[in-house]
Amino acid sequence: MNDQHLTPSLLSFADEERSPLSIRAKALVFIDPRSRQLRDDVDRLARLPIALLIRGESGTGKELLARHIHRESERGGLFVAVSCSAISTTAADAELFGYAAGAHAAALSSRAGWFGSADGGTLYLDEIGDLPLSLQSKLLTALETGEAWRVGATRATPVDVRLVAATSIDLSQAVAAGKFNERLYHYLSDGRVDLLPLRERIGDILPLAEYFLGVYAQRLSLPLPQIGLAAQRLLETHAWPGNTRELENVIHFALLVSQGEELLPVHLNFRDPFAQLEADLLRLVGNADAQQRSALSRLLQHAARQLEEVSPA
Repeated sequence: MNDQHLTPSLLSFADEERSPLSIRAKALVFIDPRSRQLRDDVDRLARLPIALLIRGESGTGKELLARHIHRESERGGLFVAVSCSAISTTAADAELFGYAAGAHAAALSSRAGWFGSADGGTLYLDEIGDLPLSLQSKLLTALETGEAWRVGATRATPVDVRLVAATSIDLSQAVAAGKFNERLYHYLSDGRVDLLPLRERIGDILPLAEYFLGVYAQRLSLPLPQIGLAAQRLLETHAWPGNTRELENVIHFALLVSQGEELLPVHLNFRDPFAQLEADLLRLVGNADAQQRSALSRLLQHAARQLEEVSPA
């Protein structure tokens, strides 16, 4: 991944893949007042020699924020991103901490593992609550001592790793349930960052939508359309259960079906089955202010969840 500043309030990152059309646009904006405050807090924490825990719903951009933290920390090493949900339970120790030559039949040479690869840099553990409990205490020891024990090694390897972890669950509840190491939780709690869901930072929605629109219009060689006022209103009042990831998908689809003309509500394909009802009701209350429309949108989302819970499987 490469990253760069687009404006003082927009961060963008793109995956380097073989096909340009397979690259997903990825961005964070800090235009909403609550987002600007978050950025100020994050920039201050990024320069401190402490571990950080990013808490936020799925799709809010936790890894993007972690990359920004790494860049602002000015650490010279690599940014190593690991999904704890994807760690093999049978080889978790070796994957995280590496192994020494001869540790097993296939170990012809030593391997640093993810922890060692982040030496001098940042180790990002996504969904740290999914890290096997047996590894959590070993991770904490490595962070506190600055030494990592590779599988099969006879001595520890010195490492300098800054941990940035992310979670979409309440880790305090996981601690109470005996599913997360309490000492590791307290180690991470000194630098907690709460990444708000998109529905709570309305000022970021249209700038993000315009960014995604511009990226995909350029990649697909399509004219860049304007977002019509009716579509703007619907974007700003939708509850965005999928957060930024959902917004990107909606804008990508809208660009394709609009064929480069003005984006209208009919072009917005929400994953929420109640989106059409939402659009119709919002048109009926067109004179309501933004706060009232947002409240109505949240009420519709709540009603949808209640209906899903009582519907037969």
